[in-house]
Amino acid sequence: MYDPHSPHDPYVRVRGAREHNLKGVDVDIPRDVLAVFTGVSGSGKSSLAFGTVYAEAQRRYFESVAPYARRLIHQVGAPKVGEITGLPPAVSLQQRRSAPTSRSSVGTVTNLSNSLRMLFSRAGDYPPGARRLDSDAFSANTAAGACPECHGLGRVHRTTEESLVPDASLSIREGAVAAWPGAWQGKNLRDILDALGYDVDRPWRELPAEQRAWILFTDEQPVVTVHPVRDAERIQRPYQGTYMSARRYVMKTFSDSRSATLRARAERFLTSAPCPACGGSRLRPEALAVAFAGRTIAELAALPLTELAESLVAHEEHDAHDETARVLTEDLKARIDPVVELGLGYLSLDRATPTLSAGELQRLRLATQLRSGLFGVVYVLDEPSAGLHPADTEALLTVLARLKAAGNSVFVVEHHLDVVRGADWVVDVGPRAGDHGGRVLHSGPVAELEGVAESATARFLFDRSPAPERQVRAARGQLKVGPITRHNLRGVTAEFPLGVLTAVTGVSGSGKSTLIGEITEDLPGVRRLVSVDQKPIGRTPRSNLATYTGLFDVVRKVFAATDEARERGFGVGRFSFNVPGGRCETCQGEGYVTVELLFLPSTYSPCPDCGGARYNPETLQVTYQGRNIAQVLDLTVEAAADFFADTPAVARSLAALLDVGLGYLRLGQPATELSGGEAQRIKLASELQRGRRGHTLYLLDEPTTGLHPADVEVLMRQLHGLVDAGHTVVVVEHDMAVVAGADRVIDLGPGGGDQGGRIVAAGTPREVARAEGSATAAYLARALR
Repeated sequence: MYDPHSPHDPYVRVRGAREHNLKGVDVDIPRDVLAVFTGVSGSGKSSLAFGTVYAEAQRRYFESVAPYARRLIHQVGAPKVGEITGLPPAVSLQQRRSAPTSRSSVGTVTNLSNSLRMLFSRAGDYPPGARRLDSDAFSANTAAGACPECHGLGRVHRTTEESLVPDASLSIREGAVAAWPGAWQGKNLRDILDALGYDVDRPWRELPAEQRAWILFTDEQPVVTVHPVRDAERIQRPYQGTYMSARRYVMKTFSDSRSATLRARAERFLTSAPCPACGGSRLRPEALAVAFAGRTIAELAALPLTELAESLVAHEEHDAHDETARVLTEDLKARIDPVVELGLGYLSLDRATPTLSAGELQRLRLATQLRSGLFGVVYVLDEPSAGLHPADTEALLTVLARLKAAGNSVFVVEHHLDVVRGADWVVDVGPRAGDHGGRVLHSGPVAELEGVAESATARFLFDRSPAPERQVRAARGQLKVGPITRHNLRGVTAEFPLGVLTAVTGVSGSGKSTLIGEITEDLPGVRRLVSVDQKPIGRTPRSNLATYTGLFDVVRKVFAATDEARERGFGVGRFSFNVPGGRCETCQGEGYVTVELLFLPSTYSPCPDCGGARYNPETLQVTYQGRNIAQVLDLTVEAAADFFADTPAVARSLAALLDVGLGYLRLGQPATELSGGEAQRIKLASELQRGRRGHTLYLLDEPTTGLHPADVEVLMRQLHGLVDAGHTVVVVEHDMAVVAGADRVIDLGPGGGDQGGRIVAAGTPREVARAEGSATAAYLARALR
């Protein structure tokens, strides 16, 4: 038997893992294999793979570097674990949502842009007499290359009187200048104008044109003494106020603010158009004068990667004598190949990162890792199959096998059964979610999981019985959409049957999301449209499950109605952590405080006064059925359903959350900790609890992303229930079990990007399974057997 502390021990051995819901887990996982972590949503598999194994690898690396360098590294907290031995360095590829910056693109994420710029710099065709340019001159993100007019953004943002003042009948005091900030800042600017002698009570349209222009567009910043109107509650002394025009405020906020919310608000008051100087290419004229293979760098960056590779090969064959060009084109093509292999050949280098799905972004990072040449590391991946058509999943398995063959260990958190079947080792966590999970049910070869009775995964992995026949519902009419010409759709017309469940299928980039994005409320046949996407339910920890669903409003009323609260004079507002009164003022209701460290980045720690409870001691003394408000927020949905069984308004919300498989989430779980799939199901639950009147059309984009097959069953019961109640459901979906259970299928393709964008087949699942030329047909036929 191996000594676990021996350098020759071939296993990663975890002892006493207690992260989140893990119950002192001990598990051994071999190195140099493809190991898949499975289990229902909330079972603890991510807590084991990312929260424990990866976090510990990062902690060790973090401790090994110099203190100065540590401040540049994204810090991961020390995991709650007794010991981990045999752990190599780790690389994490999680499904992080991309940062909202238009300067980040497919080319920058994959480093393909660097190679293309080098190609133009060294081997481009320059105009006669032109000086050779450095590679930086071909980048819109450098001073040397960026178009001076639009600063390398490709678009110019301007303000107009109409965008800044949408309602000219209002006076300045009534809020005519809508672009100004709210609260005190807006009042301050109004008071400054008043002090400068402008009439703030006259309708905007009646002010002289030169006054309106100065108020909105001046670059002057006069300083005046402001005498605030005396407030009965507090005395405000005169102060020196500096004026800033509406345009100046909007442009400064849009370009400088770190708040995504403030930037988005500022953007509403801007008009955007392609830059007249560079035509949207983002580059200086000198760079655009250089060509390769007959195209500028902007034109090549706009091509789908498959076409870019083809044009490079064609040029190489045509101009074989140029050794520099040959070496650089071969390098660029070798970097493009793994991206295309992962089913992303429809993307172009200039595609902005924020427009990519989390799955697309993760696969781009994975393709980049294939070229890194690393070996002896643990790659920890978060559902790399998310958003992948079954045809692309086969290519994914090939790529994962190559990472393993290069001498690495590949640990994958995954629900896709084909990925699980293709693994060497499976770690199954469960048996259920939250407090009912957190145990390792099996760690070993995949085939041996079949004998584990408690495993929810085994039932789906080894069940060979044919899918039950389901009666296809008859449509109650048709919703005609189109003709649509947008992105890669060219004059496409689609018919969505009403009163049934329709699945829209096709490989990544075939045009599915674009098609359903054209379904709007103003179409004949749609009384009410509910679009349930995977965008976060909030961007700060203050937004959580309870606040989003409206559940928290009822809970606060319950606490305010207790005898103890009434005796103390506590109203509903006392039990909010967002306003002064009941919250802890040390952390202002956030539960944690920022700790400033000399020479190191700021870090967060639980609030020393409330210990993370968010409320002050007096508020926490009020209890309902033996629990205070903080303890109630810490309950899981499942536990809260029992706790509030006698409170109908709360019980209804909780039942809806249970119905979509979210019983394991805590009521106070911050929005920032939720996955895209969880956020989508919370939105769906919020809709389900409202009591649906009249015909509603529900649109869902990949609702099964991040769901175990057992959770998919729960979700699909809800969606079929909506149809049985007389509504229409349309889902974009890759899960063939879901597609097989639909009433109608609309299949797009046959490929992605320019190779897709048309309806290949439409009909019942069995009709589409027999369609020729469909990438979906063979996989759907297998699911229907």
